[in-house]
Amino acid sequence: MDAFTIDGGRRLSGRVRINGSKNASLPLMAAALLTDRVVTLDNVPHLADIANMRRLLEELGCDISHEGKDTGAPSGRLKIQTRDESRIEAHYDIVRTMRASICALGPLLARRGEARVSMPGGCAIGARPVDIHLRGLRQLGAEITLESGYISARVPASGRLQGARIFLGGPAGPTVLGTANILCAATLAEGVTIIESAACEPEIIDLADLLTSMGARIRGAGSPRITIEGVDQLDGAKHEVIPDRIEAGTFMIAASITRGDIEIENCPIDDLTALCGHLEAVGTRVSTDDLSFERRVRSLVRVEADARPGPTQITTQPHPGFPTDLQSQMMALLCLSDGNSVITERIYPERFMHVPELSRMGAQLFRQGPTVVVSGVERLVGAPVMASDLRASAGLVLAGLAAQGTTTIHRVYHLDRGYHRLEERLSVLGAVIERVSDRQTAEMSLVA
Repeated sequence: MDAFTIDGGRRLSGRVRINGSKNASLPLMAAALLTDRVVTLDNVPHLADIANMRRLLEELGCDISHEGKDTGAPSGRLKIQTRDESRIEAHYDIVRTMRASICALGPLLARRGEARVSMPGGCAIGARPVDIHLRGLRQLGAEITLESGYISARVPASGRLQGARIFLGGPAGPTVLGTANILCAATLAEGVTIIESAACEPEIIDLADLLTSMGARIRGAGSPRITIEGVDQLDGAKHEVIPDRIEAGTFMIAASITRGDIEIENCPIDDLTALCGHLEAVGTRVSTDDLSFERRVRSLVRVEADARPGPTQITTQPHPGFPTDLQSQMMALLCLSDGNSVITERIYPERFMHVPELSRMGAQLFRQGPTVVVSGVERLVGAPVMASDLRASAGLVLAGLAAQGTTTIHRVYHLDRGYHRLEERLSVLGAVIERVSDRQTAEMSLVA
């Protein structure tokens, strides 16, 4: 397994371009199961999770070409077309690698009338049950059983899902993947489906845009109520994936934590309002020349910081609240704040495995249940740390960029699931960061 070594304390500056969204691409890819026509997706990032979803769709009878994959470009074009609709089983060996595999369930069921999908895996950040997905599909008339770790689903005897009014709220608010699943399934259901307490995330808007291009009839995507009028069939379409707001937010925080000056191209600034508010509250300047009244998803944004950040209080919430996927990165920043900050995790209360690793670097953190009190210190110190999940890995990288001395981050394969060649892009901005093998890190330790 690979590791990162970071010689911290460098101020980052320069320009970086944001790639296509991983979290948007995965449900978009699964939506191609709703038709036998060609679905073309542009700006799909070259990531481990994308490769795993491609494997899953190929297993489910799809032909897929990925243009640009071998050119070194950060993103490319996917062309997906179903050739064999007799395959209905998403096997454990692929589904266990990422939670978003569950997105295949709704499209498979609606189009092929039957689906057998392994219970999903992914990052170990606490329980993320799929019961809300299954409840919604049952309300559409699906017959669902759980057998040996697999979800088995069939359409009702009528041969088609039936429109219904469905409530998708859960203990932590609306479910994004659940909304994607029900939205896809409802496009081919008979009658009208109304999703109440739908997720409002930009990725749901992007999915609805693709489905509409395919011939679906959808109103209200991006609001808590989505109305879908079912159609008999969907066509192919061409669609450009939105920029990755989490990647953009990570680079924005990187500018702040290193007291740097970074220009971010293709930045979905309107999808990062909560983050911008907190960055400005701690003293970071965020500016853009894009003053359009339209939704700004591809703006040029400048992020500048030249002083120690101040404290703030953050509670993760469903969109448009502060995103849970930026919690660890923001915690790394607040470790260096001049004062005490409070971070409360409302989406995944166990998403704090980066806390002991940051503490190894000198952070002063006190956790009580879903809340962490961060007492800012003047400096972090480089140390060997272990990445536990995708976003925790990003938080440790940011901490390493600001720390004095050398930080070694082990198990960075997590990062490859959501960031394309992050070390190379940070190097262009002035970071001293290198990808090495575990064997190399062991040899360096012996020399030290």
